[in-house]
Amino acid sequence: MKGCIINNDKISLLEVLDCINDFEKYNCLITNIECYPLDEEISGILDDEYCWIEGKELLRLLKKEDFQWIWGVFSIFPKDATLEEVLGYNYPYADGYKGFWQNPIKIQHPLAISEIVVWDGSLILLISKNNEIVNILMEKNIFAKDLEEYNRA
Repeated sequence: MKGCIINNDKISLLEVLDCINDFEKYNCLITNIECYPLDEEISGILDDEYCWIEGKELLRLLKKEDFQWIWGVFSIFPKDATLEEVLGYNYPYADGYKGFWQNPIKIQHPLAISEIVVWDGSLILLISKNNEIVNILMEKNIFAKDLEEYNRA
């Protein structure tokens, strides 16, 4: 498992999601949502306690409007994980979660394969069981730092 951290002003969520090959083949549970879209379709979808959304649809919404995120945890699941199975565990959260800052890093939801976290409107973290995804992001963006190294500093 590997993770990286990057300042929110140096990258967009779309750029992070672009590092996950075939993202449209996954489902995403978004929790701990605090964001400010202007588009009514988007705000209606993200207005609940959680959002369960197909990767393809999430990409479409993020391309439709580039809006501000303050908090949010995007837990990414293979298509065969059902919402019922996923909701059998506690919601992942960002605000107040200390596990991001402790080594070894780990994904909060046991069924998720990757986790993208918007933290306090200033940072984006990517943690994945697939190290290649994190490596791709770190190669594409010089501002991305290895999360475990960041935690040791």
